[in-house]
Amino acid sequence: MYTSFYDSPVGRLTLASDGEALTGLWVEGQKYYLGGLKELPPRREDLPVFAQAKDWLDRYFAGEKPRPGELPLRPEGSGFRKMIWRYLTEIPYGELTTYKELARRAAAELQGIDMHTGAGAVCRRTMSAQAVGGAVGHNPISIVIPCHRVVGTDGSLTGYAAGLDIKRKLLALEGVWLVDG
Repeated sequence: MYTSFYDSPVGRLTLASDGEALTGLWVEGQKYYLGGLKELPPRREDLPVFAQAKDWLDRYFAGEKPRPGELPLRPEGSGFRKMIWRYLTEIPYGELTTYKELARRAAAELQGIDMHTGAGAVCRRTMSAQAVGGAVGHNPISIVIPCHRVVGTDGSLTGYAAGLDIKRKLLALEGVWLVDG
């Protein structure tokens, strides 16, 4: 594991990589900083993945709309968390979803229901928005995997591991303005 740093409009970001893919991106001091890492891995600025990630971040903070799929990502987590993080990568720039909607999608996927056609088994399984919130909150690749685009059912600004002020700034950058919940 290796790290690099990026000074952004929302604070210093720590990037982590296994040498090939981005495995972490945290705002310094955020909740769950460094994820499961016990200590900060050695700094290595010459990795191509860090150059790609910094270019992605430059474009993002310049108001462009880079997509998460432009970077090699390898977040570590349970199958459930990876499913939720995959959903997050599908939220378009400047758009929002709710914890409840993510929970509905997860329950449907676990039951094998096609969300577009409704085909498949009758969905008897439910998923709590709180379980989804836990997965969203533990997202190890903040900003790139856009957990800041998830809001409360009533559209209110709720929860963000790096703090609501940073969530507000990221959403404002994307042209989204919300009230606190």
